[in-house]
Amino acid sequence: MALPPADLFDVRSLLTDEERAVQDTVARFVDERVLPIIGDCFEQARFPAELVPEIADMGLLGSSLPEEYGCAGLNGVSYGLICQELERGDSGLRSFVSVQSSLCMYPIYAYGTEEQRQQYLPGMARGEIIGCFGLTEPHGGSDPANMKTHAKKDGGDWVINGAKMWITNGNLAHIAIVWAQTDDGIQGFIVPTNTPGFTAQVVHKKMSLRASVTSALFLDNVRVPDSQRLPNVKGLKGPLGCLTQARYGITWGPIGAAIACYTEALNYAKERILFNRPIAATQAVQIKLAEMARRITQAQLLVLQLGRLKDAGKMQPAQVSMAKWNNCRIALDIAREARDILGGAGITTEYCPIRHALNLESVITYEGTETVHQLVIGREVTGISAF
Repeated sequence: MALPPADLFDVRSLLTDEERAVQDTVARFVDERVLPIIGDCFEQARFPAELVPEIADMGLLGSSLPEEYGCAGLNGVSYGLICQELERGDSGLRSFVSVQSSLCMYPIYAYGTEEQRQQYLPGMARGEIIGCFGLTEPHGGSDPANMKTHAKKDGGDWVINGAKMWITNGNLAHIAIVWAQTDDGIQGFIVPTNTPGFTAQVVHKKMSLRASVTSALFLDNVRVPDSQRLPNVKGLKGPLGCLTQARYGITWGPIGAAIACYTEALNYAKERILFNRPIAATQAVQIKLAEMARRITQAQLLVLQLGRLKDAGKMQPAQVSMAKWNNCRIALDIAREARDILGGAGITTEYCPIRHALNLESVITYEGTETVHQLVIGREVTGISAF
């Protein structure tokens, strides 16, 4: 029997029936609803907001959170498969779900009060309340501790001033999870985006993540009551805990982009005739395709083990760093090779590799650059920090 080109080690057989059902449901959605429009969305720099109700109806927002808050209560592997299939469509769509689920719903669940959970999580799961995550600052980058945004206590309120940059969903959001310096360390706040003094500006002229909304946030004497503060965490471990959850999804997502590029290059190579034979019959192209298949297989096995560790409560941040580093790198390399196999056709959005390659330039950078994750592993194996 011929092996499936994108699953040479039958990794799918290692999934449970529920995990396969989740993957199949999201895959159908991507095939039927995302792929027909996403090339145009990318070209037009338009986020397909019309898909949000369907995404919510499938239970993809906050999918790993408990059912008592209107969420699906799925395991970590299922969440990873959701990210993989969505990013097979486009990184921007997976980014939307990652931010909503891991960077906004997760901190409310993990660090918030029961009142905050009841107030926000069900509406966020239904897609009625969209969130964004305000951590990165214009000068901050890989050093989140160098945070200038600050919150000062004023009676029973907090007054927040500062700016955040590269914020996914910023101009879509109804609430922002804003991290700010206080006299008692870094703390998180749930800030309604219609609060006086809060503004969001779309970042234009992007050549990556064009089917995603990226914003700058400005907070000018934004006043929120203490009931909007996330009380159960202080310090950088709060936002970094959120980032670990989001990075976990990112370890899966780029596999979807890689599979999309590999599959399109494979099909094209079988049909493209040069010198009286398909280019798939040449050694050079076969070696490239074989290398893609090898690296996809490595990535699939890596994230499945990571997901099993997560579901067993044993996942460590350094393991997430290794998987994000590895899988973003393999996906970006595969997208570039696929573009090369497609030749001139590969530079148009009629085919997916150039779109995925451009998107992956952001994915390999955000939520920890490749270098940062390499240094995390370096610190883990040597016991010495080089930061």
